Formats: sequence, structure tokens, C-alpha cells
Amino acid sequence: MKDWDAYNTTTRARGKELSGLHPELVKGFGALARGAATTQHLDAKTRELIALAVAVTTRCDGCIDAHVRKAKVAGASKAEMAEALGVAIALNAGAAFTYSLHVLDAAGDETAAE
Repeated sequence: MKDWDAYNTTTRARGKELSGLHPELVKGFGALARGAATTQHLDAKTRELIALAVAVTTRCDGCIDAHVRKAKVAGASKAEMAEALGVAIALNAGAAFTYSLHVLDAAGDETAAE
């Protein structure tokens, strides 16, 4: 398993490096994140549970690290996180099912000889 504290420390250091190399990019990313966090109808815990489900579906370790930390601060329990992950798992399975239909469509109407 991953050492998330070490991962966080390393990621923050590399983020500072990127900020030094391309400050406008990092400033824009920060603005996007702040904009997404400014909501009228969703509370912080709900936003973070959604973020965790998206982090899993996009396979983003940095997102998982950041949003687990934020979800805890927002009061999310491990059980609530698990329920959000259930949604992510179901959607990933749904996407695999749907894209499997694309494969069948791409294969055409002919059946291969058995």
C-alpha cells in the first residue's frame, strides 16, 4: 500500500516546482479548484464525496490524497466514503458495459466461425 503522507509531501514539493516553472498554469488550476469549491447548493462534505468518486474513476492518486484529507476535514466518515466509492465502482462497471457494446457494434453483424 502507498504511504500517503510521504506521497503528499512529495507531490506538494513537485507542485511547488511546477509553480516556479509555469506559475500561470498553477494559478489557473487553483482558480478552477476554488471555483468548483464555491457552491450554493452542495455542502463541503458532499462535494468531497463526489470528488472522491471522480478521483477513483479517473485513477488520480493526487486527487485521492487531496480529497480524502478534505473529506475528513468536512466531517465525512469512512463509511460515507465507502458509499461514494460504491457509486464510482458501479459507474466504472457501467462504462465497461457500455463500451463493450461499442466493441460489438464495431465488430459488425457477422459471426465468427466457432
